[in-house]
Amino acid sequence: MGDDAVRERILEAAFAAFTSGGYAAASTAEIAARARVSKRDLYALVGDKQEMLTACIRARATRLHLPAELPVVGDRNTLAKVLASYGAQLVREVSDPTVIAAFRLAIAEAPRAPEVAETLDSIARETRRVDLRNVMARAKKAGLLKGSPPELAKLFGALLFGDLHVSLLLGVAKSPTPREIEKRAQDATTAFLQLTPAG
Repeated sequence: MGDDAVRERILEAAFAAFTSGGYAAASTAEIAARARVSKRDLYALVGDKQEMLTACIRARATRLHLPAELPVVGDRNTLAKVLASYGAQLVREVSDPTVIAAFRLAIAEAPRAPEVAETLDSIARETRRVDLRNVMARAKKAGLLKGSPPELAKLFGALLFGDLHVSLLLGVAKSPTPREIEKRAQDATTAFLQLTPAG
């Protein structure tokens, strides 16, 4: 088995240990045992516990990036398609049970291990913020929107998620179905474009 496959196994074991017993309580010995590797291999292939956490979050955060194949934003119809498509991707990923587990871990560990929340915010949440700001900046440059790209990105995010994320974290809502995700993204896009006139 190659190093990449072993590394993947270590990260899966690390995430399982973090979410079952808590980040602070998880030990490298436990993670190595779960992954069926030596501690030496664990450190050689991934690193210490903080590096494992960062790698787990970074691997998931790649799914939050804007797809490369999205069209160039040149008119409001294209902007609507881009926002609806990317919005659906964001809702799908953020609603995933594994992602919800990571957020619950960050909240639970905040008093003992604030680095969990800091890592989650600086990698996963920042990926989403940067990509949305970039979409808004390109749309503004093309004369399709007016206003501050960061504020426009916040508005779209608020319309897209509402209280869904909090409800999922509390366990009072189920992950939306594919049809519900598409509708949520489309509704958010429609509302956003109604609220934001062209530049």
